[in-house]
Amino acid sequence: MAKKDHVSETPATQLLKANKVVFSEHPYEYLEHGGAQHSAQVLGFDPFTVVKTLIMQDQDAKPLVVLMHGNRKVSTKNLARQIGAKSVEPCQPEVANRHSGYLVGGTSPFGTRRAMPVYIEASILELPKILINGGRRGYLVGVDPQVCMSLLAAKPVQCALAD
Repeated sequence: MAKKDHVSETPATQLLKANKVVFSEHPYEYLEHGGAQHSAQVLGFDPFTVVKTLIMQDQDAKPLVVLMHGNRKVSTKNLARQIGAKSVEPCQPEVANRHSGYLVGGTSPFGTRRAMPVYIEASILELPKILINGGRRGYLVGVDPQVCMSLLAAKPVQCALAD
């Protein structure tokens, strides 16, 4: 991109701007199934600081958002136990798209179509800055992780598994 790597607005960036959140923009070449590991590598960041936005559902098919380090997996058993659910599983891509209003691979926890409870891996909150999807494939925004607490009312959980 020739001009100042600015990406057009998304519902996520609109929400961040409306709440006067300072964020940096990090566009990159999107790779199908590349995930957070790919974006971290392309942008030169530690995958631990790139946060995945995962749309999951409980046993009653109620959707929820899980924010996880780019190089970790979610222990659905631990997550279910901590949030008082019988079980938790990832949504099918079409279902996740419907709940969030974003395409899988471009899902942001900010500005989702539907209000959903948000759970954040507790260790993410200890980082000085995170990169998280800005609402489009190939587009991350850098924010203070505390923004997830203040804007999303995210609840800390401990359910990370080494990748």
